[in-house]
Amino acid sequence: MSFDVYGIGNALVDVQAQVPDEVVAGTGFEKGIMTLVDDSQQKNVLDRLAGLQLNRCAGGSAANTIVGVADFGGKAAYCGKVAGDEVGNFFLDDMRKLGISIDVPQSTEGQSGTCAIMITPDAQRTMLTNLGVSGTLCDSDVDEEIVKASKYVYIEGYLFTGEDTKSAAYRAIDLAQKHGVKIAFTASDPFLVNMMRQEMWELIEGPVDLFFCNEEEAKSLTEKSDPVEAAHEIHKHSENVALTLGANGSILMHEGEVIAIEGVDVAAIDTTGAGDMYAAGLLYGITNGMNWKQAGHLASHAAGRIVSQLGARMADKFTKAEVASLIG
Repeated sequence: MSFDVYGIGNALVDVQAQVPDEVVAGTGFEKGIMTLVDDSQQKNVLDRLAGLQLNRCAGGSAANTIVGVADFGGKAAYCGKVAGDEVGNFFLDDMRKLGISIDVPQSTEGQSGTCAIMITPDAQRTMLTNLGVSGTLCDSDVDEEIVKASKYVYIEGYLFTGEDTKSAAYRAIDLAQKHGVKIAFTASDPFLVNMMRQEMWELIEGPVDLFFCNEEEAKSLTEKSDPVEAAHEIHKHSENVALTLGANGSILMHEGEVIAIEGVDVAAIDTTGAGDMYAAGLLYGITNGMNWKQAGHLASHAAGRIVSQLGARMADKFTKAEVASLIG
């Protein structure tokens, strides 16, 4: 079997809730960013959310993108670690029912990872992540045959926060290079850029074929204040660049060309997963016969649809007719 995209990431079950600002303030964590928390801290937060209307789904950055690829009708596989608990079984069932191939053995110890996502009225998301056993994903979990059978390997930057998960990322990169498979990498978060700037440049200048980032990540990486200048600077070192600009659309850099992609005018409710879904639209498009402008157009509309609803998974999937009309 062949795959369009093989995603490698931290396997988490997302628990999402709409909350007033005071609930976020009451947790003591900074609003609008992702924070790693321990078991006790996560339990306290989930207890605070008990009684609210919650949405639960398999998540994590790369998993969200792989789900998006599958929702568009692409062939997708995923590499992530969960435990043999109820949360882990939920994750696997949720992914497999979408046709996503995932065969990493479940851990016999520990608990599966979770991400509590608190969405405030301004559509900002505050994410508290407890990695659980997802942080034990290692190089031996990466399936060489699936890499070989894929058009792209997609790696989330969050993997570089742990030694085991970093080894999995580099194993996937090595195997992709061995078998001539393209490599897509996402910066994931501005704090990661600040933490691993030199290593990120080495990846961009080396094996990465397609680099995803948002405006803040691009500015931090290049130390330039203008996003277009930042995109040009990154493109000097990476064959392809996808730089998202929120409501202002995105910039694609491909074969020396600047491709401006329009934003989609929607009322934003929840920004969770917007970048992940943008990556899904672009990766699906370029692995299924679209040119880069068409794929970028689809990606922009996919991100717009995500921010107009709750959660990182499309409640209203694109039909084949909609996709055809979007790409002309």
